Amino acid sequence: MHHLLLMRHAKAERAKDDQSDHGRALAQSGIAAAKRIRRKLKMLSIEPDVVLVSSARRTRETLACILNAHTAPRVDILESLYMAPASRIIKLLHELRETANSVLVVGHNPGIGELAAQLATADAESLAARQLTENFPTARVADFLVLTPWRQLHPNGVRLQRLIDPND
Repeated sequence: MHHLLLMRHAKAERAKDDQSDHGRALAQSGIAAAKRIRRKLKMLSIEPDVVLVSSARRTRETLACILNAHTAPRVDILESLYMAPASRIIKLLHELRETANSVLVVGHNPGIGELAAQLATADAESLAARQLTENFPTARVADFLVLTPWRQLHPNGVRLQRLIDPND
């Protein structure tokens, strides 16, 4: 079994006139929310051993806020995750080695939220799964137990364990 965490980056600042979307930094409220997520992950003893993160500044800053200083996961900063649709994210997950036990993906909406909602379809009656179909706010983490090899990841092979939000 594997563990999959899908996280949308924390709240970012609005782009300045000459700034690209890719270069947007976290807002102060986003930094605070990401640090609350770090505390929640620590409380739940969740420590990924592999992290796939978009190359955008706001996703990398989110990751910097949530990483535990005592752990050292393998971090892959991927240009292909920047604004990636759900289909591209799942393809990246299918390519993971089986030695990756716990994987965190830090990305963007709509792709991260769409993938979380797709994977939760087997648990469609749960409150958490219904919340996924409504929206996927900044700094949210969807926590899945993966019952299949990574290359076979699909909705019937995962179980949504919980949603982790910074303000809960």
